[in-house]
Amino acid sequence: MKFSFRPTEGAFYELFTRAAQNLVKGTELLNELGLPDVDVQSVSERLTEVEHDSDQITHDLYKKINSTFITPFDREDIYRLGSLLDDVMDHLEAVGNLLYLYGLTKLPSLPRELHELVNVLDQQAKLTAEAMPRLRSMKDLEDYWIECNRLENDGDQAYRMLLVRLFSGEYDALTVLKMKEVADELEAACDAFEHVANTVETIAVKES
Repeated sequence: MKFSFRPTEGAFYELFTRAAQNLVKGTELLNELGLPDVDVQSVSERLTEVEHDSDQITHDLYKKINSTFITPFDREDIYRLGSLLDDVMDHLEAVGNLLYLYGLTKLPSLPRELHELVNVLDQQAKLTAEAMPRLRSMKDLEDYWIECNRLENDGDQAYRMLLVRLFSGEYDALTVLKMKEVADELEAACDAFEHVANTVETIAVKES
């Protein structure tokens, strides 16, 4: 394997930024599920395409770590951040796929609390995409991880209220089981965004 002895910092930051931009694409696609007459299959397929692109970005990042002698910051932190960004995308794709495969969008309407969770994810995605380029200077990042953690708390609240709704007797048992799986993926995505923010905080503290 050919090694580079000069720090190719720009490549790492570009890959992080691209990965985060894909998360914005993912949450925007989930938001389409709230539109009337939405083509759910199309949303699911486009989410899968974005997820595949994110997988390639993660693969490129790992190759860059292994072929670079001097990294801009700790290579374990680079690996962890890349892996966590990929985890978020996996959860977003799972939400779209499950809603389509389970036929849940054929319900008269999806629970309002589900849309609230997607809205939280959309805010977290945009915050994350705005923060990634700032890793280069390690400046103006504190507001990002504080707000991302606050949004995760909002997501937890929406998730709990969604569970209350699901177990209220409004839906039949099979629908509840299906919707609960979707809810769990949404909540996992919120948590994964928080893990990304916590990792950024750890990196910033180390580099300060």
